[in-house]
Amino acid sequence: MKIIIVGAGQVGGTLAENLVGEKNEITVIDSDYDVLRNLQDRLDLQVISGFGSHPDVLKKAGAEDADMLIAVTNSDESNMMACQIAHTLFKTPTKIARIRSGQYLAYQDQLFKHSDIPVNHMIAPEQLVTRSIKRLIDYPGALQVVEFADGKVSLVAVKAYYGGLLVGHALSALKEHMPNVETRVAAIYRRGRPIRPLGTTVIEADDEVFFIAATKHIRAVMSELQKLEASYKRIMIAGGGLIGAGLASQLEDKHQVKLIEFNQERAKYLSSNLKKATVFCGDASDQELLNEEQVEQTDVFIAVTNDDEANIMSAMLAKRMGAKKTMVLIQRSAYVDLVQGGEVDIAVSPQQATISALLTHIRRGDIVNVYSLRRGAAEAIEAIAHGDEHTSKVVGKAINDIKLPPGTTIGAVVRKDEVIIAHGDTVIEADDHVILFLVDKKYIDHVEKLFQPSAFFFG
Repeated sequence: MKIIIVGAGQVGGTLAENLVGEKNEITVIDSDYDVLRNLQDRLDLQVISGFGSHPDVLKKAGAEDADMLIAVTNSDESNMMACQIAHTLFKTPTKIARIRSGQYLAYQDQLFKHSDIPVNHMIAPEQLVTRSIKRLIDYPGALQVVEFADGKVSLVAVKAYYGGLLVGHALSALKEHMPNVETRVAAIYRRGRPIRPLGTTVIEADDEVFFIAATKHIRAVMSELQKLEASYKRIMIAGGGLIGAGLASQLEDKHQVKLIEFNQERAKYLSSNLKKATVFCGDASDQELLNEEQVEQTDVFIAVTNDDEANIMSAMLAKRMGAKKTMVLIQRSAYVDLVQGGEVDIAVSPQQATISALLTHIRRGDIVNVYSLRRGAAEAIEAIAHGDEHTSKVVGKAINDIKLPPGTTIGAVVRKDEVIIAHGDTVIEADDHVILFLVDKKYIDHVEKLFQPSAFFFG
């Protein structure tokens, strides 16, 4: 596929890195030549220096025969204009834009149409991150929660701790412990390396375990791997930008929410627009302010300002002062592994959330959900099986008979409203939603081909 990426910032650069090894022809446009040169030194791609909304620059990038344009600069207007030019002058088939402003998002159904602003798919990073953090609050103790099939199935990452019923036991004991709950362990990471989960695999403390289950059973399965945490009640949010304000709005009905915002005008605006949350104007790393607001009684301290260092420092301070749990928004992917697991319990990367949403629209075959996991090394995908046993490589076959690439697991199948946790003898039917976990995303090409029916395929 020939893809033009407009914007070589954190999102554009990470996206290029994700796609370049997948037999795609990638061209990146940016006005910062040094950033482009750095990308080209590391990756096998083309770069064009200039503004992605300028017709001559798009032409030079090969827009005339590009399959897709993805505009992810920091400017909504530049992204929209790049899509418009690509559509009007070059008839680029698929156009994706990163849109951050709530003003545009509020009118998206009227604005983003083929005849008006021709954007096929919109990515709103702040909404994605807000949703991601909200899921972590809904499932205390989870490191990551992603949903499939309209929320019927979830893939959850948890750390196994001493005290978890399954720790020190083989995976096969799960069925004995929970005879009425179906689940499948999709992957285990031990000391950062993936190990293949078998019935005989013994769970060790500190293992990072990814399991798939019907969403209603998540808490039950989590209790096997760690002592269940109580539901969060008191939440303190540092940063009143789009993410902080969105979180406070979603949480304030069922939680006691305190929000700290540095800018006085913004704090005043939030105070008058939030119904129940309490808003304070101040510095979230001010020890006196945190002390006054009884941070030691906080169940979760969530730092979501635009400054990575400020988020990390305020969260570390809050944890040392007694906050039970800390979550931190981190823009720089290199920081995520450095800080997570110490005084910062969970590091949330807006890049990974955005990349996941973008990959959903890029993957071949009928793939309706993609989640980038483990800092982009692994992927979880939801694919729809089409065709019949003559035209499909999966329909009519038992999972044991499907030639899955190394490190790939089928965790669940959703058939209409029924959630079927996958076993070797589970037979895939047409229109099934199949949930797969890939330990190594370099095999994504194989998976895409499995779910592309062909009139010439005869098994």
